[in-house]
Amino acid sequence: MTAQEQIKDTVDANDVVLFMKGTKAMPQCGFSSRVAGVLNFMGVEFRDVNVLADERIRQGIKDFSDWPTIPQLYVKGEFVGGCDIITEMTLSGELDQLFDEKGVAYDKDAADKIREHNSE
Repeated sequence: MTAQEQIKDTVDANDVVLFMKGTKAMPQCGFSSRVAGVLNFMGVEFRDVNVLADERIRQGIKDFSDWPTIPQLYVKGEFVGGCDIITEMTLSGELDQLFDEKGVAYDKDAADKIREHNSE
């Protein structure tokens, strides 16, 4: 199986996938940590893929999305973005809207707390 096929299978088989450096329990870069932290805090069930464990996947995900950086978040098969985009979407409420539209469960109160904390 090629890296592209493996990535497509993973994205198709999981509602929410985060390609990241490290794991959701132990991120290995600040950007990955921020996105995983947001998803964990909001109670989103997601599949984490550690790109550091497989160089084919690390390069393959960049080619798959035509996006040069990691982390990369996919929701219901759709590429959403990297750390800056996810941070902006979280603070604006757009991430909540996306989860609502796609039928992804999350803790609305936790999302509101993130916004409250960041508006001070």
